[in-house]
Amino acid sequence: MSSQIMQTAENVFAQTYKRFPLVIEKGRGSTLWDTAGRSYTDFVAGIAVCNLGHAHPAVNQALADQMEKLYHVSNLYYTIPQTELAAALVENSFADRVFFCNSGAEANEAAIKMARKYYSERGEAGRHVILSATQSFHGRTMAALSATGQAKIKKGFDPILPGFDFVPFNDIAALRQRMDDTVCAVLLEPIQGEGGVNCPADDYLGQVRELCDQRGALLIFDEIQTGMGRTGKLFAHEHFAVTPDLMTLAKALANGLPMGALLAREPVAAAFGPGAHASTFGGTPIVTAAALATLQTLLAENLPELAAQTGAYFKDRLADLASRHAVVKRALGMGLLLALELDRPAAPVVDACLERGFLINCVQERRLRFVPPLTITRGEIDDLVACLDEIFTSDDI
Repeated sequence: MSSQIMQTAENVFAQTYKRFPLVIEKGRGSTLWDTAGRSYTDFVAGIAVCNLGHAHPAVNQALADQMEKLYHVSNLYYTIPQTELAAALVENSFADRVFFCNSGAEANEAAIKMARKYYSERGEAGRHVILSATQSFHGRTMAALSATGQAKIKKGFDPILPGFDFVPFNDIAALRQRMDDTVCAVLLEPIQGEGGVNCPADDYLGQVRELCDQRGALLIFDEIQTGMGRTGKLFAHEHFAVTPDLMTLAKALANGLPMGALLAREPVAAAFGPGAHASTFGGTPIVTAAALATLQTLLAENLPELAAQTGAYFKDRLADLASRHAVVKRALGMGLLLALELDRPAAPVVDACLERGFLINCVQERRLRFVPPLTITRGEIDDLVACLDEIFTSDDI
């Protein structure tokens, strides 16, 4: 069956993914099973998506209940789970207003549009440049792509949209030098995920906030990978006591269902009046019911704090690997957004882990990334570390 599925997929899909030779059939918690019945401990979690793990009972129940009631009616009408979710996000964040969409790229598109519209309505249409960081990743639609600071992501898609510029991440002097009256917003990931799990200096984001205030620019945090408890706080910017003007969410927002959101302070959100922006499937009753159950579970079970504690343990174990194996340069990250930097390409390690029953992935060629469910156990971490220890000791890489 697996070979038939894989062959059919190769025949019919656009070849945009290099898939592993594995057909996943079901999951529960931190474990996945393929069609042959073999189990895998999941340290990818749908790329930082399934923060509650797979088939979480609270999300399952919310979906089952909502599917008996209503799938979709469009945003021409009010619906209960959508409204309750928006209210809960406002209650648990800095924001006053929420716009729902379907993905992280769409959320960033909305943020870019809102920032530009805000200044246009103030009579400052010339203030339109979005500054982001080198090595950033903000999505693959054209504006989100144009805001992404990685040349390899943009290759072949010229002309890239104008109105975007880049400075090195974690370099306040470079940002200060580039900031001028054409800049409407600075768009940053508090921790760069696809860029290699790059953490900022403790005072960097605060300095960015201060500079934006001085120059009259907005601050947008892309928390698509870092949000919903992943780093040990509900949102990563809370570690640094810095409040943005806009924030984008997706990935873990609905624990596996496609959903994105833009959160904004009232003065900026007011730029979006009727007809300024829209999304047919943004915030349907089914996905918002799942997202509401996800948020309520995260808060009720204090999973961000669990991620902080488990992540600290995990990072210590990774640092121990770095101290004992020359191939490992250092451990990186915060909470359960972690990485190991190697002195060589990391893909062979990913393959070797797969053979041993562990799913991990790599970013920026030489960094292994670990983004498991926030419910991952220390025992499961110990098993992965023992696997990595064996691989680094062997000739497999």
